[in-house]
Amino acid sequence: VQLVESGGGLGHPGGPLRLSCAASGFTFSWPTMSWYRQTPGKGREKVASISNTGGLIYYADSVKGRFTISRDNSKNTVYLQMNNLKPEDTAAYYCNTASPRDSWGQGTQVTVSS
Repeated sequence: VQLVESGGGLGHPGGPLRLSCAASGFTFSWPTMSWYRQTPGKGREKVASISNTGGLIYYADSVKGRFTISRDNSKNTVYLQMNNLKPEDTAAYYCNTASPRDSWGQGTQVTVSS
């Protein structure tokens, strides 16, 4: 299982960023995919998740209405569109799948600053 995140960087308050997670080594269309984030000294927070067909989606309260998770099973990729960024969104963002085994990408840093 390999998960590779991309798209992080410097974002501005109120602006957008789009994260991507390219998956390989398993049948991508089967499991739920999730995005987590972590800041120094804190545990990982689940930001969003999407079921295999996209019919079941979860968002943390802190990002509802601003972030959108989506997936393209033909490209083995899950996305996180982040709009109206806030400084408190600054974190390392990780892609996760719990199946076939709990697996994480290396993370991509998002820094929101003016």
